[in-house]
Amino acid sequence: MRIGLIGLGRIGAFHADTLSSIAAVDSLVVTDLLPERVRQVTDRCGAEAVGSVGELLTAGVDGVVIAADTDMHVPLILACVEAGLPVLCEKPVASDGASGAALLRRLADYDVPVMMGFLRRYDVAMAAVKAAADAGELGRLTTVRSTTMDPEPPSREYIAGSGGIYRDCGVHDFDIVRWVTGQEAVEVYATGSDRGAAFFAEVGDVDTATVVITFDGGTLGVVSNTRYNGRGYDVRLEVHGSADSIAAGIDPKWPMRSAAPGATDPDPRPHRFFMDRFADAFRAEFETFLDVAAGKQPSPCTVADGLEAGWIAEACVRSAAEHRPVRIEEVRIR
Repeated sequence: MRIGLIGLGRIGAFHADTLSSIAAVDSLVVTDLLPERVRQVTDRCGAEAVGSVGELLTAGVDGVVIAADTDMHVPLILACVEAGLPVLCEKPVASDGASGAALLRRLADYDVPVMMGFLRRYDVAMAAVKAAADAGELGRLTTVRSTTMDPEPPSREYIAGSGGIYRDCGVHDFDIVRWVTGQEAVEVYATGSDRGAAFFAEVGDVDTATVVITFDGGTLGVVSNTRYNGRGYDVRLEVHGSADSIAAGIDPKWPMRSAAPGATDPDPRPHRFFMDRFADAFRAEFETFLDVAAGKQPSPCTVADGLEAGWIAEACVRSAAEHRPVRIEEVRIR
């Protein structure tokens, strides 16, 4: 297949490497506003470069991956869909809920698949956790816990344009807990703290956050995020039920050491970032997208799914600001 890639920043360049290594991708067509980024990717991956999004959409591609800035997601998704091209877009759907809701209404007029990039759904262990929950092996689900702890924060410039920890980081956790439980969030309580770099407070963000989520099926969710986890990149999913409990993310490179006497020492080279922790999941995600683009299966993670995770994030922002529980319906835009 011939695949287009829009945006060659940090994640886009990583996607170029992954896509070019998949045998089913015969050719990769790329574009970015910065020529130097394009040159680096074409030199490294042998990709074909075009000068604009318009050229890419008419270059005979079978599908498009969008890794551009968040504020470009909506117009780029629409441009691809209007051209009849299946799309895989990085999260979030849009820079604000109103734009995302408007996009969803527009997409009702098209029969072109759009897939949102929530890669944790394609992690083998997390998929096994969902399978166990779906099969009833855990009994009644009591608690689901999702953790994302970065080893160090990104730049001030990134944080300033990220939308904050709930929209940028926690949204992955919000999607995975919704997906694995099969339940919808009805209320959240969020709180955060700033004890690191001064720029978090300067841009109205926090560097550490915890969220309690109440789901419509009665399960309680706990989401933990931080930009400062010195030991490494810690991403876990734990599901506790009345019959059994199961977890994903506890592997030899899990950045945690046990204080129990005689406990096995962890790997001295723990996960450091998402690019090593989720390399296989990214590949599986793209292979799924190729099947979607080929018409072999529907999108497993739609714009509507992306918006549901986004509404949880929006409720968290309001909850943290107002120091109170916030129901999802308070922030949802139809």
